[in-house]
Amino acid sequence: MLALLHTSSVHVPVFDSLRDAAHPGLELRHHVDAGLLERARSEGPDAVADAVAAVLGRAVAEGAGAVLCTCSTIGGVAEEAGVRAGFGVPVLRVDRPMAAAAVAIGPRVLVLAALESTLAPTAALIEEEARRTGRPVTARTRLVDDAWPRFEAGDTEGYLRRVTEAADSVTGADVIVLAQASMASAGKTTTARVPVLASPAPGLAAAAVAARLGRLDPLHPLGHPGPGVRTAG
Repeated sequence: MLALLHTSSVHVPVFDSLRDAAHPGLELRHHVDAGLLERARSEGPDAVADAVAAVLGRAVAEGAGAVLCTCSTIGGVAEEAGVRAGFGVPVLRVDRPMAAAAVAIGPRVLVLAALESTLAPTAALIEEEARRTGRPVTARTRLVDDAWPRFEAGDTEGYLRRVTEAADSVTGADVIVLAQASMASAGKTTTARVPVLASPAPGLAAAAVAARLGRLDPLHPLGHPGPGVRTAG
């Protein structure tokens, strides 16, 4: 069973749909806590470290073979909590496979986010992946104006339209990274002339393998092992 930690309930049907299309038979158990993001935005991601660890612990106690954090703002906190607690199962952040793919495409990475608290963690992740692979990368960030209020108001169409418009306007980049899982559909509608990467599909794929193996796949960016992993036995 794969447990998923979300900070918005809108992600539940997205990941269920991805599971049905690409990973039939994979049992998902969703844990939604919007308060984690609210506190991380106001106090910083480290402020929710203990709360995140508690959620991860409950998921493991319920039988999770791996845990996937789908929130980019607290994904690094989840990985680190997995390391500190030594749960015995992999703890993954959904955006790491996307970041690894972006670094492999080219040196000029443009990060789009609708939430300011997501920009720094995503840029840091890309820089981490660049150091791991020894690739020269410059990560720039851009906040999509007026997008997040639309998301909070339930205006998904308007939210995605703003993200698509922002991606369409990008210049001077080799690849565009959609920092938040909620932005993924904009990658299908943008007319950007460079690859536009989203996190849900590759993140779920990596987590599905981890849940089956009880460890990260060797092909995963951190599969040797790395942050968020404590191998069982």
